[in-house]
Amino acid sequence: MDESSTDQVFLGNSPISVGRYTYGLEKLTIHQWGEGAALKIGSFCSIASSVTIYLGGNHRVDWISTFPFGHVFAEELGVPAVEGHPSTNGDVVIGNDVWIGKGSTIMSGVTIGNGAVISANSHVIKDVAPYEIVGGNPAKTLKRRFDAEVVDLLEQLAWWDRPLPQIKQLFPLLVSQPNAQQLKEVLQKLNQSPLA
Repeated sequence: MDESSTDQVFLGNSPISVGRYTYGLEKLTIHQWGEGAALKIGSFCSIASSVTIYLGGNHRVDWISTFPFGHVFAEELGVPAVEGHPSTNGDVVIGNDVWIGKGSTIMSGVTIGNGAVISANSHVIKDVAPYEIVGGNPAKTLKRRFDAEVVDLLEQLAWWDRPLPQIKQLFPLLVSQPNAQQLKEVLQKLNQSPLA
């Protein structure tokens, strides 16, 4: 796999990109209807089965009718397509090293931060902070994986963006509980002379 590999395809007018070593896409359902929105999934993500992502298809609850006139039964009803209906809340951005549990739903306009965990069967309608664990319908914060200092250091480390030889050297750190001092030392070494 290429070091900077990101696959990109289109679903209708919606660009979809997926970072390297992300898995579980074969059982992912993406719905896009109406206005287009992009889907960006970072590297090293774990996506369980039966996950659904909505990029559009929102019905207009601010109009008298929520029916998508002109998009279904257009010929029978004899009405033109209506701009802005169905709508989207915007792009879906899933960070790196995110774990999305089985049966979860991600709505349009949501950004999920690096290292976040989405519990099984969650319905995500708002942004999820980096290294936050959310669950429920609607998804709410269950806990933060690490304290703010460790999260900041992990974001600086951004191990998922590094070349594979560096990731291999960082492997023992990546499969351990984080320690702020250890992360500071690793970052200092990387800034002085990057790992091979």
